Amino acid sequence: MSEPEKRKYDVTMMAALCMLVLAGLLILYSTSAYNGQIKFQDPFYYLKKQLFATALGAAGMYVAARIDYHLWRHVAVLGYLAAVLLSIAVLFVGDEYNGSKRWLSLGPLSFQPSEFAKVAVILFLAHVITKNIQEMGKMRTLLKIMAMILPIVGLVGASNLSTAIIILGIAVVLVFVASPKYGQFVVMGLLGMGFMGVFLALESYRLERIAIWRNPEDYEKGYQTLQGLYAIGSGGLFGRGLGESVQKLGFVPEAQNDMIFSIICEELGLFGAGIILLLFLILIWRFYVTASRAEDLFGALIASGAMAHMMIQVILNISVVTNTIPNTGITLPFVSYGGTSVVFLLIEMGLVFSVSSLVK
Repeated sequence: MSEPEKRKYDVTMMAALCMLVLAGLLILYSTSAYNGQIKFQDPFYYLKKQLFATALGAAGMYVAARIDYHLWRHVAVLGYLAAVLLSIAVLFVGDEYNGSKRWLSLGPLSFQPSEFAKVAVILFLAHVITKNIQEMGKMRTLLKIMAMILPIVGLVGASNLSTAIIILGIAVVLVFVASPKYGQFVVMGLLGMGFMGVFLALESYRLERIAIWRNPEDYEKGYQTLQGLYAIGSGGLFGRGLGESVQKLGFVPEAQNDMIFSIICEELGLFGAGIILLLFLILIWRFYVTASRAEDLFGALIASGAMAHMMIQVILNISVVTNTIPNTGITLPFVSYGGTSVVFLLIEMGLVFSVSSLVK
């Protein structure tokens, strides 16, 4: 069979991704133009940086999609070790922004190693689980695998608890997919809750966030949450219209970041927000289809890891914006402003496309 016949990419997944990325860029411009003009005298400031990151990520996605995904098994361990080393570097030489030390600078560019860590963990766990698949029914194997990712969870969680939760969630989903026994996940759940409890207790501001979540009107730091809820409520069913948000005019701080879903609801209403959520659901559905039809376990685990990542991150972001859970500082994939996030999300999509291209 010739190469062109082998490479049949998932058209539905590609269409949903393209629509989501384009919609994300349009929404980002609408949300960030005011802040860009006020801070940098350029309404296109955030859009231009996001376009550059999107182009870079698209190139990475193309390369990843063209490479046989089996080759990533040879560098999965090295990739994970690199993620650990980069996370250690953040603690010592990382750049601090808004009170959080999450960035490393490389000349004029900066990036978040935690975003790279998500992709590295998916490949690493897919490799380790595939290697130990015959032993996955034993609690000892499960605990060994979970112990392997605790270093990256701990290092990332020291400055970014939400990303640590996502990484832990990815690990739980992948082990669940590969394990023939379900009872042992009760133990995993208890260990995970204990681990998160330790992180909450280590930093007083995390406990403060719980108090703010319960009564945002009683705290000055609850301002962002309240303004986001006002934005959602004022949008109604069909919204004020694209570009017509009032809350983005300084009322919702840094509206182009974590709180962008509230501006979507204000400008496009529940109908427009529903369309965005539908695109995410289509992506997640195609991840599931790719995982269930993959030609081997390694490919199925890559697709399952991407599915878990997308699902958990979208749920966390919308839960924070609607004040269903305490504020965790997590972006909405492909929509929120964040170059590193977009680059590695698109590279991760390339891995899934590589798996889907070999589905028979």
